[in-house]
Amino acid sequence: MALEMRERCERCGTAELVPDGPARICSYECSFCVPCADAMGDVCPNCGGELVPRPRRTTAR
Repeated sequence: MALEMRERCERCGTAELVPDGPARICSYECSFCVPCADAMGDVCPNCGGELVPRPRRTTAR
């Protein structure tokens, strides 16, 4: 089962989260841009879990 690579920050909605770019994610796959995650103290507002760097998925070459 692969991670769902969400394309938008769940807090600001404006940050585009590209598969090979930086993002933060919790164990429920809630996804946030780095500035929003920093502003929330790396705590997911949905589940209270820790936000950690999301693995990057490289694009096919």
